[in-house]
Amino acid sequence: MRRQFAGWPEQAMDVLWQLQGDPDHATRERCRADRERLVRQPMIALLNEVADADPRYEDFSVWHYRTNSWWWQHQGAVIRLGRKVEIGLRFDLDGLRIQGAWWYPDPGQVDMFRRAVAAEGTGRELSALVEELRTKGYRISGDTMKRPPRGYPADHSRNGLLRHRSLIASRRLGGEESLHTHEAVDRVLSAAADLDALLRWLVRHVTPTA
Repeated sequence: MRRQFAGWPEQAMDVLWQLQGDPDHATRERCRADRERLVRQPMIALLNEVADADPRYEDFSVWHYRTNSWWWQHQGAVIRLGRKVEIGLRFDLDGLRIQGAWWYPDPGQVDMFRRAVAAEGTGRELSALVEELRTKGYRISGDTMKRPPRGYPADHSRNGLLRHRSLIASRRLGGEESLHTHEAVDRVLSAAADLDALLRWLVRHVTPTA
């Protein structure tokens, strides 16, 4: 039976505090079991409940630990929706962060994105989706060129989007209190609904096999 998500225990923050800075090997090993139980396993439980609520979110991974101390201080996870299109979650001392992202593109994906941005119908649709997310408090970012790509006019009405080589919409999810309760599931699902139209657009226009 799957473990039901009941929030991150308050002790999870204590574990992450102990891993701040540049923790040595002994500190990491001392915290490993508690970090797994109090930090990583709740993320798995949360994403299982998210997947139960919507089967589209079943393809997820919750990261293990790596050599770099950053990976011990931040618990990440991704939900894959298409090739290089995903929802990312990160839990750390600052709380819970979500993002909808198309990034680290495969060869050809950037050209597909630009063609869709330049086309009047699909380009206007994406522009409206991005602006709507901004009004909801999402930060729009990504890898961008300093100048418009070759083959597109410098005064194109969607010049800003054409310069993107990745596209990310992100924000923090609520205060610390909600992290320690089941409410975090509802917050993730609500944010996923916010991001849904953008991510569907990306899957349609950037994923070759869509």
